[in-house]
Amino acid sequence: MQSPPSTDVTAVDPTVELTPTIPPVRLQALEAVAQTDVGMQREYNQDYFLVQTCTERRITPQGDQVWGKGLYILCDGMGGHAGGDEASQLATHRLGAFLQQEWLYKEQTNLPSPELIQAGVELANQAIYERNEGEARHGKSRMGTTLVLALVQDNRVAITHIGDSRLYRLTESEGLVQVTLDHEVGQWHIQQGVDPKTAYSRPDAYQLTQALGPRHKRDLDIHIQYLTVVEDTLFLLASDGMTDNELVESCCATHLKPLLVPQAGLAYLQEGCKQLIDVANTINGHDNVTVVLVRMQVKPLVSANP
Repeated sequence: MQSPPSTDVTAVDPTVELTPTIPPVRLQALEAVAQTDVGMQREYNQDYFLVQTCTERRITPQGDQVWGKGLYILCDGMGGHAGGDEASQLATHRLGAFLQQEWLYKEQTNLPSPELIQAGVELANQAIYERNEGEARHGKSRMGTTLVLALVQDNRVAITHIGDSRLYRLTESEGLVQVTLDHEVGQWHIQQGVDPKTAYSRPDAYQLTQALGPRHKRDLDIHIQYLTVVEDTLFLLASDGMTDNELVESCCATHLKPLLVPQAGLAYLQEGCKQLIDVANTINGHDNVTVVLVRMQVKPLVSANP
């Protein structure tokens, strides 16, 4: 069984923009890798992901400048429901195609608005919901999936999620920060003032309070966060096969912090992703596991030696 969420990792208020007040920076490098695995006990994989990174580098005698966009989606089909793999793929494809058309492939320098992101999430929800309705699915036969989404535009990031798939942020100055809060019964009771031990002693503590697909879009409560990256940062998007039992927190020093080193190339990042999958299978192993790593390196906007 899972253990309650760690109290040692900061959880972020989704209504607050995460922008420390330090001198402005610009993007120097944007890299991303991903891997998924069926795990040690499941017969098939209900996780799905999309990783798409677009960068442009211009080099002049005055130095180089990088522009970058990234679209990162992770969905985890609900294990107790039929068609979880179909739901995760459908949500990823619909949301991905929408954001590609409305933002990624357009020549614009801003992240999409909250309204646009919400429209994409609702579109993914509606696609699964209509499939459920059309096939007359009821109860646990209704398809559903979690979602965690990160969008990158230069050194700005937009984040939203549904369910218990998580996004973490790792920096040298702040350490590991859990940016998303699980949409589940235990976490809901904590937010109402119940202590974590009591909240997670409930038999339904890990039951999801939100998911894509089972219910109409009007039942979704979508929160979107924007943040500015002001130092080298590693983002981890992960399904619960990776996050259960505080595994991310316990392996941060050994498996995540080394990936922040500026000299660590893409191959090193890929190997780090594989090692995270391996440790999840060794320590958890009861579920599918998916890891998406996004590394952003930045530098001061104004150089002392132009």
